[in-house]
Amino acid sequence: MKSTMLGFLLLTQVVFAQSAAVNVGQRVAEDAIVLDRVAQASKRDLPTDLLKRIVTEDLDLMRGKRADGTYQNASFERFDSGRISKSFSIEPDAKEMKTVEMKGEWVYRVLLEAPGRKLLVRKNRPVWIERVDLEYLGERSTSVERQTIDVKQWLQPGEFRAVELPAISRQATARVVASAEPKGGYANLNVALVKARIVDNADSPYAEAVTSLKGVQRGLENNDVPSIRSMAQRMRSSLTRGAESAVYVPQSVPAQSTVTVLPPPAAPQADAAGRLEMQAELQVIEDLLTGNDGERREGLDRLHQLIRKMR
Repeated sequence: MKSTMLGFLLLTQVVFAQSAAVNVGQRVAEDAIVLDRVAQASKRDLPTDLLKRIVTEDLDLMRGKRADGTYQNASFERFDSGRISKSFSIEPDAKEMKTVEMKGEWVYRVLLEAPGRKLLVRKNRPVWIERVDLEYLGERSTSVERQTIDVKQWLQPGEFRAVELPAISRQATARVVASAEPKGGYANLNVALVKARIVDNADSPYAEAVTSLKGVQRGLENNDVPSIRSMAQRMRSSLTRGAESAVYVPQSVPAQSTVTVLPPPAAPQADAAGRLEMQAELQVIEDLLTGNDGERREGLDRLHQLIRKMR
């Protein structure tokens, strides 16, 4: 009886998971039709903001976004995906240093810069960085961590200093303790929090569709209608194939007292693991090649390494 109940529960979980996967695929496939049709009908009046919201919602669906901001089918990596920046005026004070504060989400680095000029004309003054006090909540942690990083360094105009957080942080607060030269006017200090990039898992059931949807995203950024339509059609095609393979057809089977699970052959597993590893690396390389100059150089280096490894 217990074996039969266990088998029933396992079967129910499998059916539920398949049903959820089909529902996500169906919704995003329908949105792909909308993206394609709207792009086709637009005549220099493409509703970019609306379509971007649809793309963002669909990406969250396929990545399996959780309530805490993490993802089931993606993870955050230390690649620059954007910055939260602010400029502060540091007044000279011989008795007390000034503390400036920045807050952000999914942060992995703090950048401190003394710009070359202030007010576009006057030359900036050196800034003394005493320390950086960090409060952060890690990606998987449940309690706030605190750490003080001593810098004790003058930043001359045009120089910068990077401070790495110990972990990619869901929430982070950086307090910079600084001062300017006692003799002279105020100095400007730029503080930036660098946000981590979302990297999609190569073994995601929606990996191909996510890649196409990111192509739609780039097409919207560049107002490239042919690219939007091509990527939307490709995305719908991949989701339609996935839905057909994920359809569950219930069959009447005689009641059994035991559930037997046969392990798959070892060799295909090894091949599949190798393919997934290569897909993951290629996904990272693709993301790097669409970034800034430094990220593109890193992407080319990783591509060359991968090619040498395959020889």
